[in-house]
Amino acid sequence: MLELKSITKHEREQAQVKDITLSLAPGKLHILLGPTLSGKTTLMRLMAGLDRPTSGEIVMNGQAMTGVPVRKRNVAMVYQQFVNYPSLSVFENIASPLRVRRVANREIKQKVEGAADVLGIKEFLHRRPSELSGGQQQRVALARALAKEASLVLLDEPLANLDYKLREELRTELPRIFKGNGAVIVYATSESAEAMLIGDSVTCLHEGRIASTGSARSLYDHPNSLVTAQIMSDPPLNTVRIKKKGAILEFDGDGRLHAGSHIETLADGPYEIGLRPHHLSIGAPASCGIDAVVATTEVTGSETIVHAEFMGMRWVSLLHGVHALNTGDRISLNPAPDKLFVFDETGALVVAPPGC
Repeated sequence: MLELKSITKHEREQAQVKDITLSLAPGKLHILLGPTLSGKTTLMRLMAGLDRPTSGEIVMNGQAMTGVPVRKRNVAMVYQQFVNYPSLSVFENIASPLRVRRVANREIKQKVEGAADVLGIKEFLHRRPSELSGGQQQRVALARALAKEASLVLLDEPLANLDYKLREELRTELPRIFKGNGAVIVYATSESAEAMLIGDSVTCLHEGRIASTGSARSLYDHPNSLVTAQIMSDPPLNTVRIKKKGAILEFDGDGRLHAGSHIETLADGPYEIGLRPHHLSIGAPASCGIDAVVATTEVTGSETIVHAEFMGMRWVSLLHGVHALNTGDRISLNPAPDKLFVFDETGALVVAPPGC
């Protein structure tokens, strides 16, 4: 069990993480989810012992670890860069932490070959990292962490530099690779889809603080705040401040939306609403939706992401299939009224859509 107790880290009088309290159990994949500069890497460096917290306490299996240097901890860390020793063979790269611990050669051979077999790189053990593809090099780094049998495994966006196919392949393999060894496993990512796919528990980070913690599904369906809803939405959540008047939601003077049945019973007044891009459809101009202009489109092959501008705002729609839309085209944005999230003026969730 890894416990972080009121951890704060200042760098040049600037707080990198603030009052972080977490308990991370072994045998589970714990996700740190948040955008760049949210505190993910800082928190991992503190867990590893690479940095020391300004205040607070780090406890591993009941033993105080605050201030204990990384070389005296049983920890393995994998970064998004392919950190391998170029002059060593793949075998020796995987074996390097075991040799530092002076493990017997027979045991080293057994552990290296076992880890290489799990990662599908056994045939490359005699090669140098420069002779491997990027995906194979990252598998070497993961095999080194697996062979070390560390009690704490830290994976800092390890798939970020891989192409789409390799990312998808390793995403499905990572839980199988690490969850069976009884270690505390922490995985940092900025992608909510990755957190939904592989995580047992998710901690959403925002500006160095914990925004929320829970299962990926619960945070997606019932985010406790606007910040959590934004972190859990990719493409970005569409938001707008409104004034509720009966069954009508007014914004920016002439803007009007119809309230879904889950909203109609709310007291009239100011709120902020959120809508995920796949719940925003597009129609012909001058229909019953919001008049908008296409700013740009992104076609992924199976989906089209449309960025549209209206009343000085930009919303995003995620459409299935390929859609022929050009910059400057006039369209109508049609939000699904029964899929609107409602937040109060402090950003706290008021109502979540049913069955979201």
